Amino acid sequence: MGRKILFITTDQMRYDALGCNGGNVARTPAIDALAANGINYRRAHNQNVICMPARATIMTGQHVASHGVWMNGVSLPEATPTIAHWLQQHDYRTAILGKAHFEPWLGSGEDFYENRMAAMGETGPHRGFEHMELANHFGMQHSHYDLWLGEHHPDIDARRYRAVTDKGQQNMAANGDTGAVQVWPTDIPKELYHTDWVAQRTMAWLDTLSDDEDWFVWMSFPDPHHPWDPPASEKQRLHWRDVPLPELYPGSAEKAADMLKDKPKHWLGYFDGSLWANLESPRGFKPCDMTADQIREINAYTHIENELIDEACGRVFDYLHTRGWDAQTDIVFTTDHGELQGDYGLLFKGAYHVDSLMRLPLIWRPAPHANIAAAEVSAPVGHVDLAQTFCQIAGIPEPEWVEGAPLPASEPQAQTQQRERVLTEWESEHGPVSLNLQSIYRDQWVCTRYGKSSLYEGTEGELYNLAEDPGSLVNRWDDPACQALKADLVTDLDDNLPAAREPRLPRLAPV
Repeated sequence: MGRKILFITTDQMRYDALGCNGGNVARTPAIDALAANGINYRRAHNQNVICMPARATIMTGQHVASHGVWMNGVSLPEATPTIAHWLQQHDYRTAILGKAHFEPWLGSGEDFYENRMAAMGETGPHRGFEHMELANHFGMQHSHYDLWLGEHHPDIDARRYRAVTDKGQQNMAANGDTGAVQVWPTDIPKELYHTDWVAQRTMAWLDTLSDDEDWFVWMSFPDPHHPWDPPASEKQRLHWRDVPLPELYPGSAEKAADMLKDKPKHWLGYFDGSLWANLESPRGFKPCDMTADQIREINAYTHIENELIDEACGRVFDYLHTRGWDAQTDIVFTTDHGELQGDYGLLFKGAYHVDSLMRLPLIWRPAPHANIAAAEVSAPVGHVDLAQTFCQIAGIPEPEWVEGAPLPASEPQAQTQQRERVLTEWESEHGPVSLNLQSIYRDQWVCTRYGKSSLYEGTEGELYNLAEDPGSLVNRWDDPACQALKADLVTDLDDNLPAAREPRLPRLAPV
């Protein structure tokens, strides 16, 4: 019998959301305890800053160039081997409860099993998971949670936030105090909200397993991704007027323009609404129109959703203790990507390779009976390392298709592994507007090369010294004193980034 694996993800959670990572607003004692008793990775990056490519990297242990899910709306081919397949082949029971998003959730159920399986009364098997019960942050009427809520609580379901308007546009509706976009506190009992539902369904599936079975369970919370729609009863946890503004919030449109002037033009173009290059925000939304109070309200609801996630995790941890499983269970916690949350005067996410979106909370609490000491690791790691880590935990060989390495359990082990860099990619096409970014983090520098696209010639880029400039405010790309370093980092990027998959996978839906 091996070690059991509980893999927990959130959607769109910043590194600094947690108390163990310096967060001082949301109370996250259950996750903080994981960090205190496990390994907290201080420089974990995703390999893409949006959902589907990031989740495909988690599933495959491959960089985006290799697995080919180059942007949202591109589906990971069903024949692709995944870590769930591999664990299942080595006698692990496998399940995912919550958000999957391996296939476009705005795609047709006729085309994508994830979008029709609930209506068919099925829970898999699919993509290596013998059991899947899905939920999403928007009401889409096709996940297991959607159909369950609609059947048993139709009045509550009717009040949920809808992703798309009747005109087919991304919803910008709001019902909060400030009119902030997609703030939508919902009249729903906490126990019926999708955060609690995901935890409940996780425990229900674990109830079907015997003590001598090995299992890999992915508990995947849809929050704190927008819309910011927690149960209205939870508003009392934190008043938005008491929420501090982000350190990187510029304070005015004029100061934002000054902050963004040395960055490539799509930064300022997004802020002032002159250049829409990003489906990750509603088309009619202009960050320059946001008020400070709107950012406070959005962030208040984000913190509330993070507290609800922490409490749901705590209940599952208590369940593991009750079953007598905690000592033999490894718990890994992370997210797919971050959120701008007012940094630089911006919101949502997009082609911006900064800590707000790239830097991840990543915590591994090894099974206590493995006797692995608690530690903090500052060496760079990434999503690409998770598949091998799960294999190491399970005591099974690694598949030949993975590209990372097992997460180091200590700083000395990271040095032995010669961990120097982590890579992140972006590619997008929205109508005539295309973007291509490739980034390397090494030695506390972030270097982002821009490929040739509709917006850029391929000579532009960003270069930040995070040791001196943790907010990535001073772009050194054209600094004469940094040209040798820049050339070295770009060469290192080229030497370590896999060749892009050919032919390119088709984009089959918006997201």
